[in-house]
Amino acid sequence: MNPTREQKLRTVIRQSQPDLTVILENIFDPLNISAVLRSCDAVGVREVFVVYTKNYLDKRGLVLGKRTSGGTFKWIDVYHFEDLAECFRRVRERYGRILATHLGERSSSLYALDLTQPTALLFGNEDDGLSAEALALADGNFAIPQAGFAESLNISVACAVTLFEARRQRETQGFYTEKSKLSATQQEQLFARWSTMLRQKSYAQQQATIVSKDAEPLLPIYTERDPKVAVKTQIRPLPLSNFDL
Repeated sequence: MNPTREQKLRTVIRQSQPDLTVILENIFDPLNISAVLRSCDAVGVREVFVVYTKNYLDKRGLVLGKRTSGGTFKWIDVYHFEDLAECFRRVRERYGRILATHLGERSSSLYALDLTQPTALLFGNEDDGLSAEALALADGNFAIPQAGFAESLNISVACAVTLFEARRQRETQGFYTEKSKLSATQQEQLFARWSTMLRQKSYAQQQATIVSKDAEPLLPIYTERDPKVAVKTQIRPLPLSNFDL
């Protein structure tokens, strides 16, 4: 690895935000998922949780557009769930609170939230938004203030706006500079993991890991993965062709 590449990896790792994540519920457009991953990478989110509970989505698999995501799926762990409660249980163990994007009487403004704290941000289906079950399980709701006639933004745009507000708040606290969220040891572990991935071309991150109720605990982002993981436990996100686009 040349020095320039190594410095880039170490800078990205130092700026990672391991206590900030995104949950996507029943998102049917793979380009939206790809765009979300690109925004996540831009603010240092290193894992994303995708849950499908609708019958017409549960067999489609997870397809990510390489061009739309900018290849960022190599650097982000994607977990796939079919059980909403199990997804929330796993995420809450890791991140504490889950905040849902929902326009309602009890919704707070995005800009009133303290996003410097450990947080999972929940976004819903393009047509129907979040399910009643997801809203009931969430710890709070927020909305993005708008001045026009439209009441909502595209899912990927809403996610980007929210994530960059989190980045703004965290940057003022020094979490992208002198106060890294990862310890020196964890940074070295993640660097070793990514170095191995690049050297061996074992792009395990390009596969979304299926998580069932009896699955093992999720590994921290900096922990090395077994390159021989069973294919049946993962879904390969095949890049879209120009015809698919």
